[in-house]
Amino acid sequence: MKVISINVSLPRLANVHGREFETGFFKVPVSGPVAVNWLNLEGDGQADLSVHGGPDKAVYLYSSEHIEYWKRALRRDDIGPGSFGENLTVEGHAENEVAIGDEMAIGTARFVVTQPRLPCFKLALALETPSIGKPFLETGRTGFYLRVRQEGIIQAGDEVHPLPSRETERVTIAEFLKLYREKRARRDQIRRLLSLAALPEDWKNRLRGKTEARS
Repeated sequence: MKVISINVSLPRLANVHGREFETGFFKVPVSGPVAVNWLNLEGDGQADLSVHGGPDKAVYLYSSEHIEYWKRALRRDDIGPGSFGENLTVEGHAENEVAIGDEMAIGTARFVVTQPRLPCFKLALALETPSIGKPFLETGRTGFYLRVRQEGIIQAGDEVHPLPSRETERVTIAEFLKLYREKRARRDQIRRLLSLAALPEDWKNRLRGKTEARS
């Protein structure tokens, strides 16, 4: 498994069908070494820091196989690395294989998986596909965010090396999404998710809310 492309973009104003908004969604592939910082990659940034960016969403990873899937499903030849706003386009790394808390080494940097990516309106606008949000989530092809465990240097072509997880529970991204969307998830299932040290606090608050709503 290796990095196919590294994609970055600083926030800029975009206009799609008359709707103007500031975004760092439109990532473009870059060549050569790229520095990995605690909050993002060199040359990358987010516009709305209330919902994007931060240490728990420092880097967004998406599978090249998913991109090929969407090219066929949407009948689009213009979709490629960076089209889904991802920083790293990689081989493999399916959501039913990667778990929250999994760690990986790329180049001299180290990362830990924190959470799935949930679609927002910018995905639909960027792809000019208003209906993309629901199938993006339902197919499970969401990709996931990484926290930087160790700063370093990466570049396209680098191998992705798995490292031992520090979690006592193993919950894949696919399983996490299924349980989160499950209206009748059991308390023991929710507690299992809450036990994940790598899971960000805002996700834990959402899950606690689900438990309280059923009390």
